Order: sequence, then C-alpha cells, then structure tokens
Amino acid sequence: MQPADRQLVTFALIICVTCSVLLSGVAAGLRDRQERQVELDRKRNVLIAFGVDVHDEAGRRISAEQVEDIFGANVGQFVIDAATGEELAEAAVDPNAIRVKRQLRLFYWMEDGERQRFSFPISGAGLWGEIRGFISLENDLMTIAGITFNEHSETPGLGGEIERSWFQEQFQGKRLMADGEPKPLTAVRSGADDDDPHAIDGISGATITSESVARLITEDFKRYNVFFKRLRDG
Repeated sequence: MQPADRQLVTFALIICVTCSVLLSGVAAGLRDRQERQVELDRKRNVLIAFGVDVHDEAGRRISAEQVEDIFGANVGQFVIDAATGEELAEAAVDPNAIRVKRQLRLFYWMEDGERQRFSFPISGAGLWGEIRGFISLENDLMTIAGITFNEHSETPGLGGEIERSWFQEQFQGKRLMADGEPKPLTAVRSGADDDDPHAIDGISGATITSESVARLITEDFKRYNVFFKRLRDG
C-alpha cells in the first residue's frame, strides 16, 4: 500500500470512529430525553384521571415544572404483585414484569397524610392498535372517579372520539362491581340508561372501539381488584 493510500484509509477510519462516537452520544441524549418525556406524560395523565385541571386560565397546558410540583405534593406510587396483591419492595420491581402485567403500578392521592383515591394504567387492543390510559376510583374502590385515554390509533372522528370529554365524562360514577364481584362494563349502541351503573354510551360508527374500551377497563380492574379486595377486607 502506497503512503498516500495509507493516509486515505487512516483518515477514513478517523472519520468513521468520530461519527460513531458522536452518533452514540446523540442517541444516548435523546433516549434520556424521551424517557423523561414519557414519565412526564404519565404524571400528567395520572393527574387528569384524579380530576386535576392541567391547563392554565388561558387554556394552555401547564408547564412540566408545574406538573412535577402538583404530582410530587399530592401523588404517591408503588407496585404490587398481580397474583397476590402484595405491595413490592423497590428492589423487587421488574420493568419487564410490569410490561406484561405480572406486576402492576398503582398511584394514590394523598389527603391528610393518608392514601385516598387510587389510579392505575389501563391498556388493551383497540381496532387499529393498543389503547392506553389511566383510571381513578373513588374510596369505595369500585366506582370510577375519572378516566383519560392518552394513547391510541383509532380513526379520527370515529373511534378517536374516546379522547373527547363527552365520552370520558360519562364514566364518572359507573361501577365495576356488583354483589361483591367484578362486573363487566358494557357499551350500548343506542344510548345507555343513565340509571345503569354498568353501561356506557358507545360511539356511533365505532362499535369495536367502544366495546374494546369497556373490555380493557373490566380486565385491568380485575387484575387490580386482588389488591383492592385486600383493602376492603381490612
């Protein structure tokens, strides 16, 4: 190899190594930023489920700092074992187990130094992809206090209406148990009876999405009810 060729190869290697190091640094920085954004989004939606208005007087979303302040002052969280309902020590928490719902994340609202209302993530298959959100319960641990859907792939104007306030507000006061046992929510096509605590109005033209929402709420509540039953039984 001629000296000029060696210089060219060396230069190319230096460029490749430099670019690789720079790209790795950028990727790591973006990953940290994405993880912080995911955590902020989770906190914001937990607050929404608890009934906190996350907008200012002008209708703009409050800042990340304000979300962190409200959450830190009022909300706590822990993880339970899905099979036993027992609260886990931090060292026993496994992100992979949380992802497949063998361990379950729970949030609670603090009042007078005690855990009051609880909130938990809900997720399941919709028509076009996974639907994700958060739900909160009243102190009886069976009546819905609030709900929000923050991630979905449903059709705008049809299934996408699950993110609208008219759809979400109807869940308030609906009950997830009857006669001491979990009872499924049902999505009614022609309009739910206001006196029926277990039925919701489905979205016109989006039957599958409406039924999917009712089903995923029911299924996830059953998982968390193992823990809630321990609380009810004292």
